[in-house]
Amino acid sequence: MEKIPFTERLSFGRTQTVVDYPDFLDIQLASFETFAQLDIAPSDRLNQGLQRIFNENFPIVDSKETHRLDFLYYTVETPKYSLKECQERGLTYAVPLKAKLRLSTLGDSDEPEEVIEQEVFLGDLPWMTRQGTFIINGAERVIVSQLHRSPGVFFGQSLHPNGTQLYSARVIPFKGSWIEFTTDIRDVLWAYIDRKKKITATTLLRALGFSEDEELLGMFDLSEKVEFKNKKLFTERAVGRQLATKIFDQVENEVTDEETGEISTVSEEVVVLDRDHVLTEDDFELFKERGLQSALVQTINPEQSDRSVIYNTLRKDPTWNEETALAEVYKQIRAGDMPDKETARQVLERLFFSDKKYDLGEVGRYRLNKRLKLDIDQEIQYLTKEDIITIIKELIRLKDMKSQVDDIDHLSNRRVRTVGEQLGQQ
Repeated sequence: MEKIPFTERLSFGRTQTVVDYPDFLDIQLASFETFAQLDIAPSDRLNQGLQRIFNENFPIVDSKETHRLDFLYYTVETPKYSLKECQERGLTYAVPLKAKLRLSTLGDSDEPEEVIEQEVFLGDLPWMTRQGTFIINGAERVIVSQLHRSPGVFFGQSLHPNGTQLYSARVIPFKGSWIEFTTDIRDVLWAYIDRKKKITATTLLRALGFSEDEELLGMFDLSEKVEFKNKKLFTERAVGRQLATKIFDQVENEVTDEETGEISTVSEEVVVLDRDHVLTEDDFELFKERGLQSALVQTINPEQSDRSVIYNTLRKDPTWNEETALAEVYKQIRAGDMPDKETARQVLERLFFSDKKYDLGEVGRYRLNKRLKLDIDQEIQYLTKEDIITIIKELIRLKDMKSQVDDIDHLSNRRVRTVGEQLGQQ
């Protein structure tokens, strides 16, 4: 693609031009050149434009993992017809796009046993003219730059009809599912996936591996562990404090099989002290019988702090460990029962934590790091556990009036998508 040679403009105006006119075609031409990267050697091409599209889709491995198709590089040949011929004959001005691919047959040790490399014709790619336009079916067309919301995280605030302030944090990706955290009128924090699938925020955190109440509450500095070896220490340290977690007891029940008549013993966990229970001296014997010398108690009064949202969410949370949380998330995403724990984990990871299915883009990762004051590598353009935790913490700060909402319609939260970026999405 050749650039139009510079032509000196003649001005017949009486007033002298103070600032030179910019090259109005430069944005279109530069964007397309960045997309194609034809002037750069294949080994030196940056991970953007066409190169990034190939990198995101390769390698391809079959279901039995016996064959793998790798991408090496791509080439673009000269157009078959000239611009004038395309306009006269009603054709599209395009160039043949070819890619060098490698097909490998994998052995037991994952080492290639047989390798075939071949250049493959992928199709005709519409090519930009020197004027920044395209010839499609003989007609000259132009791709207009679009103004879009920038990917990243946006914190908002709304007013419920009953007067309750509701707070939300929405993560907008460049590609992939949306996730939004929202409080309701009862101060319960919900996570919405693609605006339809609804789970409690603590269910999501449990599914990510933070399965115990002690981990969840410790993450937000809402609990502390008090130890006691005798009743005196129990009275001094624990009496009058509220439990942060439930206290369970193992109960064995005999179950009779109706068909065979066989009797089997089934263990079941029964709650003996519920969360929020205020400890008394009489509870010491209960701890002693179960060999417990410590208790997890609340560090704050949840009714007097905006951090009560975590306690309220835990009360609403139907799950109690990682497996039940994964089952709940899987049921919302796939509308069915979880086949097994590993499958459910893979479904969740592919949704937000995989670069194959989820992409924040460079802009999204930059804005996420800046808004949440994180230092995550710019190359990691998908969500991480640290992102999710920090978003929830920032939402609590917003509810506590220690942070500010974002104006999602402000021009600073918008960006221009040029021709190269739009072509990459097709």
